[in-house]
Amino acid sequence: MPHFIAEYTDNIEQAADLPGLFEKVHDYLGATGVFPLGGIRSRGVRLDTWRMADGKHDYAFVHMRLQVGAGRDLATRRQVAEGLFEIIKAHFAELQGQRLLALSFEMSELDAELNFKHNNVHEFLRGQA
Repeated sequence: MPHFIAEYTDNIEQAADLPGLFEKVHDYLGATGVFPLGGIRSRGVRLDTWRMADGKHDYAFVHMRLQVGAGRDLATRRQVAEGLFEIIKAHFAELQGQRLLALSFEMSELDAELNFKHNNVHEFLRGQA
């Protein structure tokens, strides 16, 4: 864990460069030392049906979530979240300078008791070292 999810409006699919954003997210999260590389996942969810504000302009938005496993203190989570939001803002700065674009980001901690995983990627990555 963590999982990074970006919901984005269909009118910015090409310009948003989500693969580029995901690379930056993975590089940053891996470098923090807070999360194991094998647990970091990113995905984009294209929104084909949506409305924003008054609906009269070519609005766009990206709402992003970082879901993390339980057990890290608030100061650590805050530091990771603030650093990641700076990366997000920098990634979208040029696009936001060209059009109406709302960015939002939240980090949430998953329940320690009701979060189940089964993964062989960690073992694979250890064998690669």
